[in-house]
Amino acid sequence: MKILVVGGGGREHAIVRALRRSPQWPELLCAPGNPGIGEDARLLEIPVTDLDGLVDAARDEAVDLVVVGPEGPLIGGLVDRLFDAGIPAFGPFAAAAAIEGSKAYAKEIMLAAGVPTGGYEVVATVEEGLAATRGRYPAVLKFDGLAAGKGVVLPEDEAQARAALEAFLVERRFGPGDVVVEEFLAGEELSMLALCDGEIAVPLAPAQDYKRIFDGDEGPNTGGMGSYSPVPGAPDPATLVRLIHQPVLDELSRRGLPFSGVLYAGLMLTADGPKVIEFNARFGDPETQVVLALLESPLGVLLHAAATGTLAA
Repeated sequence: MKILVVGGGGREHAIVRALRRSPQWPELLCAPGNPGIGEDARLLEIPVTDLDGLVDAARDEAVDLVVVGPEGPLIGGLVDRLFDAGIPAFGPFAAAAAIEGSKAYAKEIMLAAGVPTGGYEVVATVEEGLAATRGRYPAVLKFDGLAAGKGVVLPEDEAQARAALEAFLVERRFGPGDVVVEEFLAGEELSMLALCDGEIAVPLAPAQDYKRIFDGDEGPNTGGMGSYSPVPGAPDPATLVRLIHQPVLDELSRRGLPFSGVLYAGLMLTADGPKVIEFNARFGDPETQVVLALLESPLGVLLHAAATGTLAA
């Protein structure tokens, strides 16, 4: 089997390393990769933004599977283009990946699927955002779009909320987009990833990551400052998948948007049970580094089964 991994970060290196452990000894390529990944796979100098170039490379190399790491190419439609070229790919089509690309859309899917989550309101102006907090702090403000893990702010008072809303809606720090004002959920966070083939979801090991930039869980959120797994005292993964992931898969399928790839649920373990903070449509970073290190099953076989709709086989 020949596999092309798309991406060039720690997540993609963890995927490559896990694929290398497969008894099938797949031939591994990575685009664009990095010098570390170059020790474990053959690198192709194609940026993740060059969707046509990635499709051409997959065709020219006659790969059996493409594994897409970052969210950008997924939301941009790389899997759609690979499908049109007859190349199996692990990752959702662009329409299904919108569950990560739009926080408001993700909330709408959760409500339709009956998945537990916090209350929310979508706003387009600073004043609307301040009104939506109803003077209750800390609040949760999320940019409704891709922000590399940096589009969430937890203001402690109105001054901080106004500053964040102005950054999102006036300065357009992450480009055009609304803001989702959410109910603040108290509890412990948990990252729950599941492999999906459009019909069923298979849980991976739960993980926890460190988001804040400073020691003591202080400062703004980052894209991730490290993670660990297993998580002592975490709920049963199969139970979480039945409660969270499977209803979302079923709702997306009902809409004609079957989801295959990794559905990553960011959860808050509240006093009222687990509630979803957000969904991502790909392997989490940095969670992938610890979760895949624990995986005993051959990763290549699992990813190919997910890509071809045969996980249940």
